[in-house]
Amino acid sequence: MSQDVQLDHVTMRFGDTVAVRDVSLTIGAGEFFSFLGPSGCGKTTILRMISGFMEPTAGAVRIGGRDMKGIGPNKRPTALIFQNLALFPLMTVADNIGFGLEVRGVPSADRKRRVRELLELVALPDTADKRVTDLSGGQRQRIAIARALAVEPAVLLLDEPLSALDLKLRQHMRAELRDLQKRTGVTFIYITHDQGEALTMSDRIGVMSRGVLEQVGDGKTIYDHPETAFVASFVGESNRFSGPVVEAAEGWAALDTAFGRLRGRNPRGLAAGDRATLFVRPERLAPESLGAGETDNGLSARVSHSDFEGAFVNAFLDGGLTVQMPHLGQEPAFVPGETVRLGFRTADAVVLPTG
Repeated sequence: MSQDVQLDHVTMRFGDTVAVRDVSLTIGAGEFFSFLGPSGCGKTTILRMISGFMEPTAGAVRIGGRDMKGIGPNKRPTALIFQNLALFPLMTVADNIGFGLEVRGVPSADRKRRVRELLELVALPDTADKRVTDLSGGQRQRIAIARALAVEPAVLLLDEPLSALDLKLRQHMRAELRDLQKRTGVTFIYITHDQGEALTMSDRIGVMSRGVLEQVGDGKTIYDHPETAFVASFVGESNRFSGPVVEAAEGWAALDTAFGRLRGRNPRGLAAGDRATLFVRPERLAPESLGAGETDNGLSARVSHSDFEGAFVNAFLDGGLTVQMPHLGQEPAFVPGETVRLGFRTADAVVLPTG
């Protein structure tokens, strides 16, 4: 049965270094929650505190309402899947999955039944007698998940388990993991630096930077309504325009930038004189020559070059600007060396404190 996880003002220090700073969060029972951030941001440290491999310097970790202080990893209702999977290469698949049950003294017949059930769950029913070294990377991922689920954890912790797979297999395993989580109902806490993984699989995402939990929300909210400059720049691509706020009214603000005066949403209530950055996604910035529609902001820039990526064309312009357009089989809208006029709506941009 799944349980919730509460982090109550959790801090982790290593000498003078603060790896996690005053994080408070409740992860609901049965939720697929991802911690997203760059290397060294503290996300794996949080996972280790939840699993019991580390004790927080301050604050409390509660699982199902119970304080986990002093309770070791083997006594917690959690299972952890490491980045390298840590499968036993000399054991069969069945022995790998049943290992935790054997340690707990589960009778042989019950172990075999549970292994059969889990192999069916991960869609590998004919692999029981194989060595894990005979399996593909994706199959080994599923066996690692089956082994973790064998002990019926309330919370499954996953530390970047897909990072060693190639792109197509990672994309396939995202769907597999999400489906498994829905079918089992177990609380999943997933660690990743890959925004694609977090956005496609998670019910909610916690974005971290330098030990601080910057924002928590569902994928669409994190992408469309970032609350800090770090979230706006780390999650997805963004064009950035910096300058002082020169006008501010309810819901919007205008900046004087190197490209002229530009306006965007103002969720943080910035006032005239504040230093700020306006963020707009490459797919929201469009050439006026292609009928960008009703745009509140216009700017001009010289085209440097463009990259064809199949479904999309990414155009790169002077000043560090990027425009992403769907490839519809038309003539290219961006000719290197030419100056184009671009537009975007105030509603499609956000103004945030420079950070």
